[in-house]
Amino acid sequence: MKLLSPEELEARLRQIGAERYHRNHPFHHRLHGGECSKAEVQAWALNRYYYQSMIPIKDASLIARCDDPDVRREWRSRLSDHDGDGMGPDDGGIARWLKLTDGLGLDRDYVASLRGLLPGTRFAVDAYVHFVREKTLLEAIASSLTELFSPVIISERVAGMLANYDFVTKETLSYFDKRPPQAKKDSDFALDYVKRNAKTPGDQQAVLAALEFKCGVLWSMLDALAYAYVSPGHIPPGAFVPEGK
Repeated sequence: MKLLSPEELEARLRQIGAERYHRNHPFHHRLHGGECSKAEVQAWALNRYYYQSMIPIKDASLIARCDDPDVRREWRSRLSDHDGDGMGPDDGGIARWLKLTDGLGLDRDYVASLRGLLPGTRFAVDAYVHFVREKTLLEAIASSLTELFSPVIISERVAGMLANYDFVTKETLSYFDKRPPQAKKDSDFALDYVKRNAKTPGDQQAVLAALEFKCGVLWSMLDALAYAYVSPGHIPPGAFVPEGK
């Protein structure tokens, strides 16, 4: 692989998103297209909670091994975005995600306990946390670049769910209100960092592979959901069983 210009590297990263981001997954199309049952939506929200809850742990591990105070200062905002600042019951993304699961009729204590989690979800999310802890800082930051593509999937998800499910309200989906500007700010910083610091062909290949890996994490989470809950469904022992199943 030859050394790419920063612009060529960005184009390759965006190509990965166009091809591999979970916006293309059949389960996402079911979700925003109104084809999911309430049980499938509940299972999606319950399992996605684990991803949301582990994001600040992932980010804290990145900060802990970062020597650059400018990067640490920038990355700290991600912790408060997800954990909140303790200013209210709906402060932070994790609390707002629990508001979503509340609105879908799931018991909050059950969701937070992780007892109903799919094994595939746990393995995928844990793999992402370990990746960020163990790879280079450049690769760890590059793996966050799925946020480049999240505003589009969020707009599709919110519009589709509000239009197609009578058990979903705008208040239920309030988690997503703040995410597009947060994701743009975070991805702008990460993309600039990667373009400036991937200085060799090896660096650039590692950056591209990191984004491919992260896309695979998100894709495999939806694979696990589809296998377990889309008819006929194969729910593994111990995982969430919707009412009536």
